Amino acid sequence: MKKINIILAALFAIPTLNAQDIDQTLNFFSQSEIRGTARFRALSGAFGALGGDLSAVSINPAGSSVFNKSHASFSVNINDNTNDAVYFNGNQSVNDSGFNLNQGGAALVFKSRNPEAKWKKFTVGLAYDRTRNLDNQWAVLGTNNQVSNNFDNTIASDFFDFADGLRLADISGQQGEPLTDAYIRIGGSPNGFNRQQAFLGFESGILEPGDILDDDNTEYFLNLENGNFTHDFSNLETGYNGKIAFNLSGQYGDNVYLGVNLNSHFIDYEQTTSLLETNDNGGAITSIDFRNVSAFTGNGFSLQLGGIFKLNKSLRLGVTYDSPTWLNVRSQLVQFLDTNTLVDAGQDPIDPRVINEFSEIKIKTPSKVSGSLAYVFGKQGLLSFDYSRKDFGNAELKESNNEVFKSEQLTAVSTYRFGGEYVYEQFSFRGGYRFEDSPYENGQTVGDLNGYSLGVGYNFGNTRFDITFDQSNQSFQNRIFNQPLLTPVSIDRKISNITLSLAFDL
Repeated sequence: MKKINIILAALFAIPTLNAQDIDQTLNFFSQSEIRGTARFRALSGAFGALGGDLSAVSINPAGSSVFNKSHASFSVNINDNTNDAVYFNGNQSVNDSGFNLNQGGAALVFKSRNPEAKWKKFTVGLAYDRTRNLDNQWAVLGTNNQVSNNFDNTIASDFFDFADGLRLADISGQQGEPLTDAYIRIGGSPNGFNRQQAFLGFESGILEPGDILDDDNTEYFLNLENGNFTHDFSNLETGYNGKIAFNLSGQYGDNVYLGVNLNSHFIDYEQTTSLLETNDNGGAITSIDFRNVSAFTGNGFSLQLGGIFKLNKSLRLGVTYDSPTWLNVRSQLVQFLDTNTLVDAGQDPIDPRVINEFSEIKIKTPSKVSGSLAYVFGKQGLLSFDYSRKDFGNAELKESNNEVFKSEQLTAVSTYRFGGEYVYEQFSFRGGYRFEDSPYENGQTVGDLNGYSLGVGYNFGNTRFDITFDQSNQSFQNRIFNQPLLTPVSIDRKISNITLSLAFDL
């Protein structure tokens, strides 16, 4: 469990850990979003039975064999995130926006020259999709007034939990030893991460040993008085999940399309959290400034199998299986802690400027099955519906010793996508709606997702330009430190996107 605890601590910047943190991590690495071309997003991703779009290939690999000609496209995205956060008596709204290249690729179509051949054509494609934009920020300022006898409403309790039962000599610097050297030395000892957190608590003055002269002391007290604590917390995240798909598909007869994707996944993510806790309860410590910067990189592999079947001239059926994604994830963590006291302005901050690098762990995200129906009104338009099911409870964390950890709180998720398109001369008018269940059994840690989309396109012949606006809403509950019985931060998140795409036949 040691390595699991380390990566969870880095990911959520909270010192102590429990089963809920495993749930959060599995959910974090298992989620994806509606990303891709403007046309794909305009129908809210309801493309499983349609194909003929490079982003549609990312959800059903048979979709590339619907192309009649070799095809390429690329897309740019302007996103805007708004987080409205509420914590006790405080609420804040934070907005940020960004611009990125979120899709690009090409599919080469090879038609059979034999009119009697059963396989009419084969398609080979390569496509990049930014499957999830991880840029996000929120902040809150509020007073935690849930007073208790065990200091649950202060970050100091977390440092106490780490130190409790540890020898003083194992969590403190040696005589004349610089704090940075002590932090590094302690981090390299058995159970080093936990001891580093206890070291921060002791050297900052938050923890008071029962007997400071006894190296074998294992009893500690907090240099605070119980009462209300004001928390000024900010969270900044940057990064993305991406996927490169190598696609192979073919058309068999007039009505069957089959395909496979071999997917390479990668993640690049950084999170910065800052908690300033203040109080006027009369204890020795009047403020705690605790900051964490964590970074993650990873890569992985997955497989997709799909088929599209024309049931008649207008009605199409799509079926897709997404294998689990096997990820290897590496993490780093940098910490800073400063305190002020009633006696003076406070001692020097503990700022080791040390990058803690942790061992790689393996994550297996759950598989997914999808079914799709589409009705095509000739050249006038279409209606489409996609349904998929993904059991987040099957996600796994694995250590190098092959010990496996699974979630106890995550559950199966159903996703519904509806889309429609109407064609008038060279113009196409599109709209869509999607709904996704909460991946949590309680339905509150992460809430249900609702989203809609509107778009328009213009066909120049061999070239098409599309533009789409889409928006989604979802609620979250986050903790600013690890006391799960206390009131969490409630966040309502609204994500808005404008996507522009250029697609052309080769």
